[in-house]
Amino acid sequence: MTIDMAKIDEKTFNKWFSAFILIGMAVVTVVVTAIKFRDADSGKAMLLISAFGSLMGVLCTVLAANGRILTFLFGILDVTIYGVMCLIGTRYGNAALHLLYFLPMQFVGYFQWKNRGAHEEKKVQARRLTGKQWVLYGSIFLVGLIIAYFVLAALDKTEAAGVVKWLVVMDAFSMMCNILGQYLLSTAYMEQWYFWILVNVSTIIMWVLTLRQDPNSAFASIYIVKYSFYLLNSLNGLRIWYNLSRQEAA
Repeated sequence: MTIDMAKIDEKTFNKWFSAFILIGMAVVTVVVTAIKFRDADSGKAMLLISAFGSLMGVLCTVLAANGRILTFLFGILDVTIYGVMCLIGTRYGNAALHLLYFLPMQFVGYFQWKNRGAHEEKKVQARRLTGKQWVLYGSIFLVGLIIAYFVLAALDKTEAAGVVKWLVVMDAFSMMCNILGQYLLSTAYMEQWYFWILVNVSTIIMWVLTLRQDPNSAFASIYIVKYSFYLLNSLNGLRIWYNLSRQEAA
């Protein structure tokens, strides 16, 4: 029996890199929660529930990068908790996005991945977009981005128009990348990771702009670090899924 050292090395790398991402993002989540918990006069139970949901999101993203179907179990917990928190906090747009779109897509994703051979011990058989699909989804993205920008700009009440313009652009851009990224994740397309990379880059830029607007914002610095970990995970996800989809593309 021969041993493929390349596969062993890749498996070892994925194991340790996933552990690094999990620990790093978990530490950031705990730090953010501890700061909020210390400063909060009330609602501490909600903070702890929100932190639990965030940790489920960490597990969800790392499992997704590794093509594991259990990502949807943790995804259900993540988007449900976050959606309810948004509902309680009267952030109805985010609540609707998570409860009416992201939540049902977890179930769609589970059955789609199961049909493509995924189970607890086996990674999903990934696929790639065709040229026609790229044109279709690219057009949907651009139209959605324009609509989202004008809607969000109309709702934004900040007076600093010069800064708000770019914050709104990043917000709309991130929202559309999230929507398409989730669809492509649930339907097992490798190209989802291009959108997750864009989500993380645009979110980092958004928080950098926030930090420039308010240099004393501790949360902005923490979220820059947090989404930097997400960016590393999405880059690793692209690498893994490129290999997972290679047979499909052949």
